[in-house]
Amino acid sequence: MWTFDNPPLDQLREQHGFTPTDEWLDRLRLSSVRIGGASGSFVSADGLVMTNMHVALGYVQSLSGADADFVNNGFYAGTRGAELTAPNLEASVLVSLEEVTAQVQAAATGLTKAEGLRARQAAVAAIEKESLDRTGLFSRVVSLYDGGEYWLYQYERYTDVRLVFAPENQAAFFGGDADNFTYPRFCLDVAFFRIYRDDAPVATPHYLALQPEGPEAGDLIFVSGNPGSTDRLFTFDQLLYQRDTRYPTYLDYFETYRRLIEEYADTSPEHARRVQREWLGITNALKAMGGEYRGLTDPALMSRLETRDQEFRRGVAAHRRAPEYRAALEAIATATQHAADSFAQRIYRGFVGSGLAATAGTIVRYVAEVDKPDAERLPGYHDSELDARRFQLLSEAPVFPDLDAHLVAGFLEKSREVLGADDPWLAAVLGDDDPATVAARVMEGTRLVDVDFRRSLLDGGQSAVDATDDPLIALTRTLDAQRRQDQQWFRDEVESVLTDAGETLASARFDLYGRTTYPDATGTLRVSFGTVSGYAMNGTQAPHETTLYGLFDRALSFGNSGEFELPRRYWDRREQLDLSTPVNFVTTADIIGGNSGSPVVNREGDLVGLIFDGNIESLVGRYAYEAERARSVAVHPGYILEALGTLYDAGPLVNELLGR
Repeated sequence: MWTFDNPPLDQLREQHGFTPTDEWLDRLRLSSVRIGGASGSFVSADGLVMTNMHVALGYVQSLSGADADFVNNGFYAGTRGAELTAPNLEASVLVSLEEVTAQVQAAATGLTKAEGLRARQAAVAAIEKESLDRTGLFSRVVSLYDGGEYWLYQYERYTDVRLVFAPENQAAFFGGDADNFTYPRFCLDVAFFRIYRDDAPVATPHYLALQPEGPEAGDLIFVSGNPGSTDRLFTFDQLLYQRDTRYPTYLDYFETYRRLIEEYADTSPEHARRVQREWLGITNALKAMGGEYRGLTDPALMSRLETRDQEFRRGVAAHRRAPEYRAALEAIATATQHAADSFAQRIYRGFVGSGLAATAGTIVRYVAEVDKPDAERLPGYHDSELDARRFQLLSEAPVFPDLDAHLVAGFLEKSREVLGADDPWLAAVLGDDDPATVAARVMEGTRLVDVDFRRSLLDGGQSAVDATDDPLIALTRTLDAQRRQDQQWFRDEVESVLTDAGETLASARFDLYGRTTYPDATGTLRVSFGTVSGYAMNGTQAPHETTLYGLFDRALSFGNSGEFELPRRYWDRREQLDLSTPVNFVTTADIIGGNSGSPVVNREGDLVGLIFDGNIESLVGRYAYEAERARSVAVHPGYILEALGTLYDAGPLVNELLGR
């Protein structure tokens, strides 16, 4: 997962005889789009963006209703005028990057760890604000190598994003939870949006030309996207924290979340439609985290990771800065124990699952923070971040107070079970009432469902928030002081220590290895490479690609029912389809969550696939990548074109993709 400033040129030349030029890399970077917190790419000169249906799902759901269910029935805008604006979707493109390590690290010189964290954050805020004022671009300072480097990333940001095409979710997620994180796969997990500015499609001279034939087995390919988070630089103490504290707690948390969502969905078909995206997200999280957890409980893998940690410790022990490096390792162990001791409180002291509560918390913080000098504000509320905050807060996306009330009531019960009834946060929330009563009063009584009311609070500032009797805002005001205290403790005792020690250990890694390794994923743009390759699986061999023959066979093998039911249009037009068309394929390119929607390109820089998943063997990739069996799974361009043209009568979209 290489940054674009430090691509693996030596590896590519030695292993594949290929060296991408600066122009090749710039085109790929400028064609790559961050969308919906995941990945996508420009695929035409008229602002057309391709990503996954599962990335688009929440936005398609927000555009749907009981009488227009685009999630289950699909959507295609045959004309530009029919394209639908997604009310809460934004996209961005990384247009420039500049190293600012010296400025950020110098700010903390000679300070305590807690003071140093605040000084770094102030320096970051100043750099971001100066960049925003100078360029008008959304500006973000990114920490890499656990603070070993800091880079200023400048993004072109777009907020008028319109839906062009989405298949039925049953086609996109064929095989459902049973097939999720497995292979062979047969998914049409693709969606298209178009970016507008001033009510016209933006001109996008940098885009990826779709190559219908796709890749062959053994071909070198590249993946450009925004992998969310890896922990491959963790010390062994941090890995034990993940194994013994984080995963057991989170898996229990998500099981509760799934139960509550299923209870709500079971009450009516409309309720089931409303939570379809949430249910898919939760089941996906459970399966993904379960795979990661199994990796950390695998003695062979943990032995290998412990050996890696010991080798690093031996390397730094021989260094002239050995005492400093040893102290950093000890500090990380102590801070990690603090994190473990407070983990359950940090998870359950909050209104889990409630978008309304999140909105209330952000508004209460927003009006308080914007009155402070920019350098003194909490992260997320600096001048460079306020436009994005307001965009989300003032979204017209539908809100369902009864769903929020159900989730909050259920999680308050869970919080009481985990934290105990005498927990001070829980006592402040409940008083003498039961969870269901509190949840119904604040969630069904709040006016935050009204965008104009939200705007009035933001525009009215602290006085408006203080004056309102809205029950959710009032409760949030009451809880904010304790929330700030808890978060300040965590910043002082954990975050500041890990930041300081992380910078020190990054120096150690640079001393030992130079920049021959990549940093952990941070949700920012990366490029990885690999080859199209099947693999040994379950005592047999998984093919490098699947076909439409296999799709129909899998549907028929399960009686065309449940998660393996194909939409009606597939059966109606089966005779018109070329059943030899490739559907999905696998590569050795390194990906993780956040890479969904990433383009797959060949040596020529042409688009030859669309990442949508990894296999079950890839899940441990959060901690270590295993090229022998781990695979990224992609949609083949042949399937995209065949489906658009033959099944969805989307000829104009096909022509645009092919540059006709």
